[in-house]
Amino acid sequence: MGILSALFGKKESVNIGELIKNGAQIIDVRSAGEFSQGHIKKAKNIPLDKLSSQLGKLDKTKPIITCCASGMRSASARGILLKAGFKTVVNGGGWTNLRKYE
Repeated sequence: MGILSALFGKKESVNIGELIKNGAQIIDVRSAGEFSQGHIKKAKNIPLDKLSSQLGKLDKTKPIITCCASGMRSASARGILLKAGFKTVVNGGGWTNLRKYE
């Protein structure tokens, strides 16, 4: 196992396009200012520092895809959501990577 795999976990093989097509929630954890300058149409903006207090706004029965500017904050958001009991949470990385699924 490489050092990055040890730090961030094994890379999951997930079809993000399929998850979105089937109703996954897209949570953009950038600041409101960053979000206002561009985002995925179906994304809900919940800044990372507010995520723990906003968990009630999310549907635990649907998969969640987190995104941000680069993938770092969305990785943290994934951890928060998994710890809170959400079952299917995928780090989508930078929000611009998800634009192809709009």
